[in-house]
Amino acid sequence: MGEIRIRPAAAADAAAIAEIYNQGIRARIATFETDERTAGERRAWLAAHDARHPVIVAVLTGDDPGSGNPEGRGPEGGARERGERVVGWAAADGYRPRACYAGVAEFSVYVAEGHQGRGVGTLLLDELIAAAERAGLWKLVSRVFVENAASRRACARAGFREVGVYEKHAQLDGVWRDVVIVERLIPANLT
Repeated sequence: MGEIRIRPAAAADAAAIAEIYNQGIRARIATFETDERTAGERRAWLAAHDARHPVIVAVLTGDDPGSGNPEGRGPEGGARERGERVVGWAAADGYRPRACYAGVAEFSVYVAEGHQGRGVGTLLLDELIAAAERAGLWKLVSRVFVENAASRRACARAGFREVGVYEKHAQLDGVWRDVVIVERLIPANLT
């Protein structure tokens, strides 16, 4: 099996990031979004991120027989040219435009099908927390579908606490869905 490495996302990763996000959109367990993304849209999204809002990717180096894809085909974007395959991504996005929230970011984590349940999400969360601390953020927040047990466990392992539940937060395919609010303080930045 290959090795998983976490690194900052690059424009060449946009197609892989889009495909992994689209897998999450189709699964209907990770986002209220229903419109799939394109590589161009994700490239523009990456370009809009600044040092305060990191985007990172998990890349698989070498063969991965467990993926059912030993030849390395799949959501790889430009990473394949470097002997890597993107198997997940995480991002910190702005929380609110008010200056008092400048140190708070909303985060997202997505892992490619076939790589879920292998610790990739935990690696991404741990590195995103470290990157957020380096960027001067003091809190990461997100919302997770109540029934998304795997994401809730990954958040708990990374030190996030469940703050509460937004009931009927939005509809997905005409069905009201509840979400759990999670947050993680980054103590090194709190004084």
